[in-house]
Amino acid sequence: MGYDAGIYEVIVIGAGHAGCEAALAAARMGCRTLLLTINLDMVAFMPCNPSVGGPAKGHVVREIDALGGEMGRNIDKTYIQMRMLNTGKGPAVHALRAQADKFLYQHEMKETIEKQPNLTLKQGMAEELLVENGVIRGVETKTGARYYAPSVVLTTGTYLRGKVIVGELMYESGPNNQQPSVKLSASLKSLGLELIRFKTGTPPRVHKDTIDFSKTEIQPGDEHPKFFSYETTEPVPDQLPCWLTYTSGETHEVISRNLHRAPMFTGQIEGTGPRYCPSIEDKIVRFADKPKHQIFLEPEGRNTAEYYVQGLSTSMPEDVQLEILRSIPGLEQVEMMRTGYAIEYDAVVPTQLYPSLETKLVSGLFTAGQINGTSGYEEAAGQGIMAGINAARKVQGKDPVVLDRSEGYIGVLIDDLVTKGTNEPYRLLTSRAEYRLLLRHDNADLRLTPLGYELGLISQQRYEAFLHKKERVAAELQRLKDIRIRPDEETAAVLADIGTAPIAQAVDGISLLRRPEVSYEQLSRLSSPPEPLTEEMKEQVEIQVKYAGYIEKQLAQVERLKKMEKKKIPDDIRYDEIHGLASEAKQKLERIRPISIGQASRISGVTPADISILLIHLEHYNKVKAARSE
Repeated sequence: MGYDAGIYEVIVIGAGHAGCEAALAAARMGCRTLLLTINLDMVAFMPCNPSVGGPAKGHVVREIDALGGEMGRNIDKTYIQMRMLNTGKGPAVHALRAQADKFLYQHEMKETIEKQPNLTLKQGMAEELLVENGVIRGVETKTGARYYAPSVVLTTGTYLRGKVIVGELMYESGPNNQQPSVKLSASLKSLGLELIRFKTGTPPRVHKDTIDFSKTEIQPGDEHPKFFSYETTEPVPDQLPCWLTYTSGETHEVISRNLHRAPMFTGQIEGTGPRYCPSIEDKIVRFADKPKHQIFLEPEGRNTAEYYVQGLSTSMPEDVQLEILRSIPGLEQVEMMRTGYAIEYDAVVPTQLYPSLETKLVSGLFTAGQINGTSGYEEAAGQGIMAGINAARKVQGKDPVVLDRSEGYIGVLIDDLVTKGTNEPYRLLTSRAEYRLLLRHDNADLRLTPLGYELGLISQQRYEAFLHKKERVAAELQRLKDIRIRPDEETAAVLADIGTAPIAQAVDGISLLRRPEVSYEQLSRLSSPPEPLTEEMKEQVEIQVKYAGYIEKQLAQVERLKKMEKKKIPDDIRYDEIHGLASEAKQKLERIRPISIGQASRISGVTPADISILLIHLEHYNKVKAARSE
């Protein structure tokens, strides 16, 4: 028999990266929140790569921090290496990546959650969702404990009917040999939610003392590291290097010889795997012309001998994995500590969600993270904070918060999922963002901190520091516009030293800074502000000046998009009754039920002609509705 175990305002099921952000956001917004997890020792666990950030993913972490989330602060406290990637390219694709001490990362996040007011952390296996008349009421656990709340957020990761596969061996399991969640899948299906089967994988871990580092290339961290959180001021001392090696001809021969034992090719794996993170056996088959593939050896923490073999994700049998490892330069005598594996799991088809991440079928039920078909800790955390915010606002009787595609990568991610869906584990890429020059790593606070403050997730002190930065940048831009740099001997000497053309007449500072070869630092030799700027402020001034033309063009595009987003589509519209719409458009629009013309225009299979017909119908619909109400 079950028993009533407690009443909350928000319940979050799963304490991975999505669940941690969702629970912290809801609690910080004043809601009594329960965070329920299968195992308290696995809070914020990193079952795959012990790292945070990278292209697009790093942008998401900065956005989470700008909104008042925890991932950026947590990785800044626990990294063992920090590197800015793509520094040879433009600022739109600069991406910060940190190697994590995975054990310290977990410890710090769990401690943060345990100390958070309004938040209760409990161990328990959620097995059934309690729903009445299409409205969520709570959840029942394996032990019969019934917890009640008007908002429930599901962040179950890869645990739903999880199945681990290593060669011929298959068994029910969550990641890292944890218990899987089996009955919750059945509960979701019974509510009418459509599920899809996905697969992901992880490489073997090896013992540090059995690696010959002399045969690999060192990959050190940045000498002066940047941070994910706008609150971090001090770097972690003593970064640890990663190491680069490559597969060999022997590696490819071993894999080819054993393909008949690879679950990917024997039909044992049903789920669809991630396109952008394929297994090594998949890489060898798909890119047969490539003589070698990069392999990074990454420490899993300061106080462990385990190294993560990035680039060698595999579900080959254990004996084959060891043979593959020992065919790689530097790993000839290596000892494998953990075997790589593939894991299959259930995910929710994400077109069943509103842009708020609330399910369309069950009011008050939200989903976030890998259950929505994504891959990666960062994508999960980005969805988690938005689901937590909207679960809290549902309880508070407030409208949901939805980020536009022009406001953040989180907005791009969620819009892609709920509008287009995904038939494979979704990975965020910079190329998915049409406004990526506006969505830079450096300006996440300018884009999202006012919203975080409005939601109660950003402290007064931090908000005032943000306003100070914004004002200083604006004042410096104005100063550069107003100053006049004259063509005297000193100016000629400085410009010659910089390697830029001399000036024939007085020019303002903006004009000089627009020159590609002139940096803000160099310009300061000719005219510096009354008070020095921080490095962050200088970067902001330089980017805003150098990319002003491109930024203005993108802002004009955004204004056009906003007009489409403002044209809302009523809930009760019947697409099958709209004369002239193509059959495919009717089916897609009926299934996804977009909330605006903007969202409708991004649905695959809905043409510009369909949108024109829909706009005409909406105009007629609104006129009829207005006439009835008079």
